[in-house]
Formats: sequence, C-alpha cells, structure tokens
Amino acid sequence: KMLRAVSSSFGTARAASTAVKRNTPNIVLVDAVRTPFVVSGTVFKDLMAVDLQKEAIKALVEKTKLPYEKLDHIICGTVIQECKTSNIAREAALLAGVPDNIPAHTVTLACISSNVAITTGMGMLATGNANAIIAGGVELLSDVPIRYNRKARKAMLGMNKAKDVPSKLKIGGEIVKNLLSPELPAVAEFSTGETMGHSGDRLAAAFNVSRREQDEFAIRSHTLASEAAKNGKFTDVVPVFLDGKKPKTIKEDNGIRVSTIEKLSTLKPAFVKPHGTVTAANASYLTDGASAALIMTEEYALANGFKPKAYLRDYLYVAQDPKDQLLLSPAYVIPKLLDKAGLGLKDIDVFEIHEAFAGQVLANLNAMDSEYFCKEQMKRSGKFGRVPMDKLNLWGGSLSIGHPFGATGVRLAAHSAHRLKEEKGQYAVIAACAAGGHGVGMLIEAYGK
Repeated sequence: KMLRAVSSSFGTARAASTAVKRNTPNIVLVDAVRTPFVVSGTVFKDLMAVDLQKEAIKALVEKTKLPYEKLDHIICGTVIQECKTSNIAREAALLAGVPDNIPAHTVTLACISSNVAITTGMGMLATGNANAIIAGGVELLSDVPIRYNRKARKAMLGMNKAKDVPSKLKIGGEIVKNLLSPELPAVAEFSTGETMGHSGDRLAAAFNVSRREQDEFAIRSHTLASEAAKNGKFTDVVPVFLDGKKPKTIKEDNGIRVSTIEKLSTLKPAFVKPHGTVTAANASYLTDGASAALIMTEEYALANGFKPKAYLRDYLYVAQDPKDQLLLSPAYVIPKLLDKAGLGLKDIDVFEIHEAFAGQVLANLNAMDSEYFCKEQMKRSGKFGRVPMDKLNLWGGSLSIGHPFGATGVRLAAHSAHRLKEEKGQYAVIAACAAGGHGVGMLIEAYGK
C-alpha cells in the first residue's frame, strides 16, 4: 500500500510538472540557399539527388560561415527516394564535408517535405535539444527508381532456394516473362487511384475557375518570376558546378518562360480529356533541385555573431479528404493558423502559396472567400475573406520557378523572409498542399520590426 501511495504521488507530481507550458525561445531563420531549380531531364540529369543536396548544404555553410562545432543536427526532406541513399540527409552531409559526429536524418511528406524538415528542427530548438540546425530538401526527378514487377521480384528472390535444374528453369521463365513489365513510381494517390492532375481539374471545376483564369495566373507567375530574376531578387540561388567533358556552372532556374494567352490557349488538356482545364502550361513541371536553411534560437544566433533574416513564429499541419479535397489544404490551414496566432487576414503583408496548379491556387482563394464553404466545410461563422493578389507570390511561384518536391518548402520560407524585408512588411504566411490531402501553414515575422 505504501509503495502504491508513493508511486501514485510521484505520478501525479510528474504529470503536473509536464503540464506546465514551457517558455519557448524565439526561433529564427538565419539564411537559406537553393540550387537552381531546373526542368527534369536537362542540366542535372546525370547527377544523383544526393549530389544536389550536398551542394545546398555546402553552399549554406560557406555563405553563413557556420563553424561545424556550432551545428547540432541536419534534417532533409525528399519524396522519390533513391534506395542507395535512403537517409539522404546523412549521405549529403558527409559528401559536403560535415563532420561525422553531427547526426542527420531524412523526412518525407510529399510536396511539403522540407517544411517538415524546418518544423521538426523548430521542435528540437524549442525544447532545448539543439541550438542550430540545417533543414533542407531535395528532389531529382531526372532519375527515378524503376522496379521489376512483383512477380519478377518474387521469382528472383526464390532463385537461391531452387535446388534442381527444373525448378531453376521454371523460375527463370517467370523472370523472363515479366522483364518487360516494370513498375514505375506511382503518380496516383494510393488511397484513390487518382492522379493529382485529375484532382486539380475537378477542384477548378468545383470552384468555378475557368481555363482562361488558370492560363492568366500561369502567365502572371512566369512574368513575376522573370522580373524577379532579372532584378536580382533570387539571392537564395547558389551556382552548381558540373564537371565532365564540357565543364559548366549552372547559375539560374531554367523553367521560367513568359508566354501569351494566345499560345497557352492552344494547349490541350493534360488530364481530363477533352474538356479539362489543366494543361502542361498551368501546372507545375517536374523539377530537379535542392535547398537548405540554417535555423537557430535567436539567443544562440546573436551570441555567435549571426544576423537573422526572420522569426519562425508558428506552424500548423492539416489533413482532409484525399479525393475531393486533395489540394484544398491552404484554404483550411490559413484561417486556422491565423486564428491560432490571433491575427486576421489584413495583418498579413506577404503570402507565399505553393502553386501545384494554377487552378488549385485560385480554387483555394475562392474557397476562403466562399460563405458556403467556410460555413459547411470549415464550420466557421462566415467566409474568411480573399487573399489579395497584390500580396501573393510576387516573385512567381512553383508554376514558373519549378517544384522539386522535397525542396520547395525552404524556397517558400526564403522568399517570404526576403519579401518581408523588401516590402517592409511584418508578417508572412506560407501555405502548401501535399499528397494524401495534407497541408502546412507557417507564420513568419520580419526580423527587427
């Protein structure tokens, strides 16, 4: 009885102590870099994803002049994994020259994988388990793992167990029979069997986004990205040197193409044929690229001579129906995030919303401005309001700059921080959708405001 009483008392005291909310430190974005984002199958086609992530980590360390003894952990996001480098964060760190006593791990959550890298790092910083973290991400869609089909794999694994010639010939025949039926990486949702493009098409239709509106938004994205690049806004881009018979240095994104509404209107639907509205021009393209960000507690950054670019104030993840609402996460997460922070739509100076498809972005804007959607789906008292276009993606977005799945989150954070400084704003909101009906929202505050 005495032991039970002591145990019960200890348990109660322990529960009470952990229930007290800790005072968490300010977390800051010190700096961020990315390789050029390039169309898959072009200049980075002969590299591995680990090569690009290495370049981003190496460039970030050089740019920030980060002593390795000040670095506690590295986290990188990726989606289409190369099995040889399953923990790509660790392999890239070692290739970049990071000492082997600094741990590194890899995370994955579709298009928001590097957001997960950042927020995982924020959690480690907030709980005192680290002072300085590199968070990044990478995707190289020029080369993806292609497998033999299940029957061929099963036969190959069974070959060693075959004890006589007839058995081996039988298994060999099964292998040969299935050699020309490879399994490609899935381009569809496992739960629904539907591609994201089909979902984007249906979403645009559901929220009355016309083909012309989508094409005009795509032109806007490419035009703004082109202007930003020409005016030197993309200070996060670091060059990548390619060795070989014809050595060259890749210095800029190569997917930005300003076109006309006349040209875009001639393209055929890419997914829902013949009446769909999503085309190759108003959808993000397959992209190769990597990114990396240095995040710290503010106290540690200032004590060690680093000048932060922005505060990483808060974040929120959401998930909903992966079929009819696969790409609607920004509409769900932005109101929830701002409610959590005690802010309103008018308090936000900069919006960076991931552009999976032009129709997806516009549908989300319509959803937040819909009385019916906000009341019925989000259980709000009324519509949230419309994100103003003059605050949205003013340096272009994923439609134009490109979208390496695992790397985009850091790019969104870097552009948010840089835009806040240039536009003299205080708060920025990042929002992005991802496969599985997932989404993320992040709140960033200008440093020194």
